[in-house]
Amino acid sequence: MNIASLKEVVSAEEWQLRVDLAACYRLVALYGWSDLVFTHISARIPGPEHHFLINPYGLMFDEITASSLVKVDQQCNKVIDSPFPVNPAGFVIHSAVHEARDDIQCVLHTHTRAGVAVSAQKCGILPISQQSTFVLGSLAYHDYEGVAFRDEEKPRLQKDLGSANFLVLRNHGLLVCGKTIADAFLSMYTFENTCRIQLDAQAGGELVMVNPQIVSGVAQAMRVQTGGLGGAFAWPSLIRKLERTDASYKT
Repeated sequence: MNIASLKEVVSAEEWQLRVDLAACYRLVALYGWSDLVFTHISARIPGPEHHFLINPYGLMFDEITASSLVKVDQQCNKVIDSPFPVNPAGFVIHSAVHEARDDIQCVLHTHTRAGVAVSAQKCGILPISQQSTFVLGSLAYHDYEGVAFRDEEKPRLQKDLGSANFLVLRNHGLLVCGKTIADAFLSMYTFENTCRIQLDAQAGGELVMVNPQIVSGVAQAMRVQTGGLGGAFAWPSLIRKLERTDASYKT
């Protein structure tokens, strides 16, 4: 695709955010979490305008570039003209989260096979793996209300999410909130593997539960694990991996 570069059109800060978000889309595709052209990853652009970046609707995640990302306002109206359509219905969940959570920059939502499968289990996320302890330390649930395109669902989703950073959308999939794009990606990596491990373990026999006291101390454990950097600890290596695969996301 021949897409005009926006590097000289937007601020340096916004351009870097575009590059990181495009990288995140490519990594989601690389790890097999995409659902054709469906689901979204959104990022808030710093500033008082409450503008966001979101995927051009209809492009596969491995096609997305920094310049093709669409800049929208809180109602999903385009702020910068783009030849690509956006999906206001798909932005409902994202706008609800961003509206309620000034502390986060990125919202990442998936419909993976493992994520949807666990979202349909009455037990929810079980404390059966080290990965699950990181999720359980900041986990919430939201019941399924049909395809999420109605604004009237927003207050209930916001209430259910509260201050949590991991959200199971019942019968639907997974959602994470991140203070940065790197944080959101690392959280989804952990969330997705938690679900995959749970399904594998359930197929293998009786389960051993993690001591609840371990879950309560997980925040400190995560700080130690990442040297206090959170997602930023793993992000440079992920970018190097992406660079070896395809560096066109930066255009």
